Amino acid sequence: MASTTPLASDGADWRVPAAREPVRALVDIPGSKSITNRALVLAALASTPTSITSPLIARDTKLMAGALRALGCRIDESAKSWLAEPGVAPEPRRPIEIDVGNAGTVLRFVPPVAALTATDVTFRGDPRVSQRPVGPLLTALRGLGARIADDGSGSAPFTVHGHGGLRGGVVTLDASSSSQLVSGLLLTAASFDTGAEIRHDGPPVPSAPHIEMTVRMLRAAGVAVTASHRAPPGTGLACAARAASNAWQVLPGPISPGRIAVEPDLSSALPFLAAAMVTGGEVTIRGWPTASLQPAVRIIELLSSMGATVRHGPQGLRVSGSGRIHGVVADLSEVGEATPVLTALAALATSPSRFTGIGHLRAHESDRLAALATEVGKLGGDVTELGDGLRIRPRPLRAEGVVFDSHDDHRLVMAAAVLGLAAGDLLVRNAATVGKTFPGFRQLWATQVARAA
Repeated sequence: MASTTPLASDGADWRVPAAREPVRALVDIPGSKSITNRALVLAALASTPTSITSPLIARDTKLMAGALRALGCRIDESAKSWLAEPGVAPEPRRPIEIDVGNAGTVLRFVPPVAALTATDVTFRGDPRVSQRPVGPLLTALRGLGARIADDGSGSAPFTVHGHGGLRGGVVTLDASSSSQLVSGLLLTAASFDTGAEIRHDGPPVPSAPHIEMTVRMLRAAGVAVTASHRAPPGTGLACAARAASNAWQVLPGPISPGRIAVEPDLSSALPFLAAAMVTGGEVTIRGWPTASLQPAVRIIELLSSMGATVRHGPQGLRVSGSGRIHGVVADLSEVGEATPVLTALAALATSPSRFTGIGHLRAHESDRLAALATEVGKLGGDVTELGDGLRIRPRPLRAEGVVFDSHDDHRLVMAAAVLGLAAGDLLVRNAATVGKTFPGFRQLWATQVARAA
């Protein structure tokens, strides 16, 4: 069984300090989980070794590396740049068990790779992972020639009965629960006998920029991939031209990334930028990419609309705040990962906010909408769940006697850190879960932000 990387056990709970002066800091953020895990999958399927520079070293990426090693890839993590040698084994082997933890990327990116092996690969994980959507991916893989046993549940645990490859072809699925369902197929499709054409049929796919991230990384690795919009019958061509992509075609062929540079994780940068806004300070994120694979433009638009002053400088992205935060009405469908921190900012704003396009967050590491409504409510805040989002009415917050439950969700810990700056000392239960994507978060907060306390 692939090894599990445990969450930090020392100091699982965390008391977030209040800020008593403006936060001023130059912050280095670890690498993007999304880019690192896509890079690892591409490296596992590549025709030559791949160097991955500045990878994220955290639970989710270690689970991905462990899963791909179990399938035959060799990954050297001994240096700052990881070296991955391809090696997905097509010959028969003894059965394998893979621990996906609570990592959506491992749950959805690795099963297509497992289908290329000639062995039985069983996927298991944390209790929460059985509630995370994967059924449409398993059905799509069956349509491409895979054999999968899931007892009819469409969820983990399940077993992929690999038989040395997949024929590929045309497949249609509903990816409205997660963009990773499409990305998981795209990343492996060039290794199918005939490639694949992947069509989405259903409500809009959330976090669509992450599919574009996958497409761009594939093209950079020499894969021929096209994205298009297939209009329903009777829809005009002009309407189709304006619509988001819902069909992707990948031709079979070699994958040759060579070197993949991992950007800083912009979602993990958000709480530090929020700290500048809450305290009237100034925070610079070193190395913020000028041309990003992540939805950087949308993040900057949202921070600016909430009152931040944003500038690009020689050291990175600098955000200044006045201590006054504006409420907003915003569609967060492209940046769902930002929702917890943006909700924390909205709870501290001078006017109400309404966030939409995030109903899919109910099936993330936690039910994020319910968790935010509950935990901000404990502080005296007013967060109401909507059909596909949240309504936030600012109220005075008070942390005295409150235990903020992380719900075993790394982004909830980051939201709590922002809330604690204004609400007073806030005790966060199981804050160690932030190690899922940012093991050094609490230490960095203490040295760069909490010193303003």
